[in-house]
Amino acid sequence: MLLAADYPFLDVLWTMIIFFTWVIWIWMIVIIFTDVFRRRDIGGWAKAAWCVLMIVLPFIGVLAYLIAQHDGIAERNLERAQVSQRQFDDHVRAVAVDNGGGAGAATEIAKAQELLEKGAIDRSEFQAIKEQALAAH
Repeated sequence: MLLAADYPFLDVLWTMIIFFTWVIWIWMIVIIFTDVFRRRDIGGWAKAAWCVLMIVLPFIGVLAYLIAQHDGIAERNLERAQVSQRQFDDHVRAVAVDNGGGAGAATEIAKAQELLEKGAIDRSEFQAIKEQALAAH
């Protein structure tokens, strides 16, 4: 009994095409439902209507959403990516200043230099602050 002979190459190819089409369909549904639920420009009733349309008439609902909202999907994804990048950059800057990398030490030394120039501290106190700042960072 030969299994390969019972399932020829074109049947394998057709099965693979159907399987990957099914995976793409599920991925597209997940992306669209995610976009619908993340939207802030429509209310709950509109979100519910889109969901019902995509569940009851899936092909028509998905195609209608893609046709009606194709620019909006891209803009919302770009906006979310930019906000996420800004938050990450702000976090990195805050951590770099607080935890080292030279930025925190440089700030402390600059403040000590200003105090030295104003005469609030003397040269030995400035050196002590400078060494402490450099040792901590």
